[in-house]
Amino acid sequence: MAGEPQADCLFCKIVAGEVPATIVRETETTVAFRDINPQAPTHVLVIPKVHYANALELAAAEPAIAGDVLREAGVVAGEEKVDSTGYRIVFNTGPGAGQTVFHAHAHVLGGRDLQRLV
Repeated sequence: MAGEPQADCLFCKIVAGEVPATIVRETETTVAFRDINPQAPTHVLVIPKVHYANALELAAAEPAIAGDVLREAGVVAGEEKVDSTGYRIVFNTGPGAGQTVFHAHAHVLGGRDLQRLV
């Protein structure tokens, strides 16, 4: 069921504490942790604690939580000190866009020149 934890979802397992992650922030509705395959010096994932396959599904079903994810991405950028030099927030949606874990998540990227596509 949408919004409910999925037994086969890596990010649901991170939320539940079943899989370790380097958590940098946690709120009532979100968890932010370092990407295990960073594409920039700062590469943090911000995920909702509820399970939706992608950003569109999350925004349609839980717009307040989608807003929480986006707000937390900005907070992470500030805490990682990339807010003044520039950072990127990316939501990959679907395998053709590079989404490999089908639990909505935002990538916060910074700490290097991001003029070119990642």
